[in-house]
Amino acid sequence: MVHNKNQDFVELQPKLNALSMPGKALVTMIVLIMSVGLFGAVGQIIVHDVIPTFWGKAIPMEAHSDEHTENKFTRGDIFETASPMHKSIPFYQTVEFMFVLKFVHIHLFGMSLIFIFMGALVFFLDLSPVVRTWLIVLPFIGVIIDLASVWLKVFVHPAFFWLHIPGGALFGIVFSIDSVLIFQQLWRKEKLA
Repeated sequence: MVHNKNQDFVELQPKLNALSMPGKALVTMIVLIMSVGLFGAVGQIIVHDVIPTFWGKAIPMEAHSDEHTENKFTRGDIFETASPMHKSIPFYQTVEFMFVLKFVHIHLFGMSLIFIFMGALVFFLDLSPVVRTWLIVLPFIGVIIDLASVWLKVFVHPAFFWLHIPGGALFGIVFSIDSVLIFQQLWRKEKLA
């Protein structure tokens, strides 16, 4: 940062619209492919969570749908009155625990990588440092809320399903805002002085 008489500090960093054509193509493809991935995730949520929850039977998890298994784990029934935990065995030996551990592990890395890439791109937006900081931090808070709801709905009460909505909405809305701002600044023409 350099001190300037007109401003407290001026940041010295390249902006997205200063990238060469290959750089712009790379940024565009990163944002587009992550958008497709998030839209696919929304479809998966609708098919495996929303539809079974409100309009049908819970769907057994594929890895645990053997008819001879007594400890089947299903998703989608938020209207249950109690946690599906089995009192006869320790929680860490249940199918539910193994599913949630695997699910959260995979999604934590995948969702975090999306917002690591987006955060790196947001860093170069022509916005105030405060706005860029919020656009970088908020999606990670949404991811934490979303994945915490998985643990809470399985081990505390199914009503914690509803935490998916603010968590997912937070990172989804910020992703959309980031994408619009990135494309807008990436492809805008500089005014000639």
